[in-house]
Amino acid sequence: MKIIACKTPGEMEYKEVSKPESKPGYSVIKIRRIGICGTDIHAFRGVQPYFNYPRVLGHELAAEYEEGDVPGIKKGDIVTVIPYQHCGNCIACRTGHTNCCQNMKVIGVHTDGGMAEYLQVPSHLLLPATGLDLDTLALVEPFAIAAHGIRRGAVAAGENVLVIGAGPIGLATMEMASIAGANVIAMDVNENRLAWAKRISGVKVVLNAAAEGLEEQLREATNGDMPTVVIDATGNLNAINNAFRYMSHAGRYVLVGLQKGDISFSHPEFHKREGTLMSSRNATKADFSHVLESIRLGLINPEKYITHKLQFDDVVNDFPSLIVKPELVKAMISLD
Repeated sequence: MKIIACKTPGEMEYKEVSKPESKPGYSVIKIRRIGICGTDIHAFRGVQPYFNYPRVLGHELAAEYEEGDVPGIKKGDIVTVIPYQHCGNCIACRTGHTNCCQNMKVIGVHTDGGMAEYLQVPSHLLLPATGLDLDTLALVEPFAIAAHGIRRGAVAAGENVLVIGAGPIGLATMEMASIAGANVIAMDVNENRLAWAKRISGVKVVLNAAAEGLEEQLREATNGDMPTVVIDATGNLNAINNAFRYMSHAGRYVLVGLQKGDISFSHPEFHKREGTLMSSRNATKADFSHVLESIRLGLINPEKYITHKLQFDDVVNDFPSLIVKPELVKAMISLD
């Protein structure tokens, strides 16, 4: 079978390898769609934390079940994959926090991923999704990340929630916050991305992060309260540091985005607010189930974010030029 390996930063290649076989506890799936995410782009550029080369990228997947031992799923059934391989033994796993396992191995990051014709995965990470569109199904994972961030922030109906960063994860976070009943404020420096945010139901205000008087605009938008939940989906150090001052008293700040450096903020300002700072990593099975149910109910349509499509056989040639397109929101690879 054919795979696409990211050999070194900036270099991809096709390789022929043996088709994987199922074994107890593992199943083989036939890949049908692969969503390209920020992790893949960062890995290609050589700036992704926790990464080694060569690596087969791809963890946003829609597939057909080929063979294995998942009860109730048969050959040809449509499935999606929870790409977070957890150990089941560490303190995080034992307390139900499988998304931040001490020994986490993410498919497509720590182990080879779905830019392949077939993939062997732990059977318990497969979720049946019969009847769902393949393009939509491949985007369940980023929405699950968003759903987890909303759950971490304990977003409640009627709250003012500021989401900073209107990339795919940020846009998905806005949608999941809206489903939770929040009044959403979107912030970014990219006007094209802010235009996307305006289309999301529940987004009340969009703000350019480069504008003057952001704090005053936020006070006006929240009737003087400031956002009770601030969520960073940029992974940009300046954006993360600046956002501490946007949080209300008794507010929560959730870091969904990730960057390599040290964050800094005024302790007195944070302390007087009795602020809560938390990270949000990956997602759990419950988050995936919530997203799948939201799709089935028509509350979200991930497919609308797909701005570019390409075929598996064109990825090596087209990937470098694709990821620098300013209009790119989400690209989808097809194996048809």
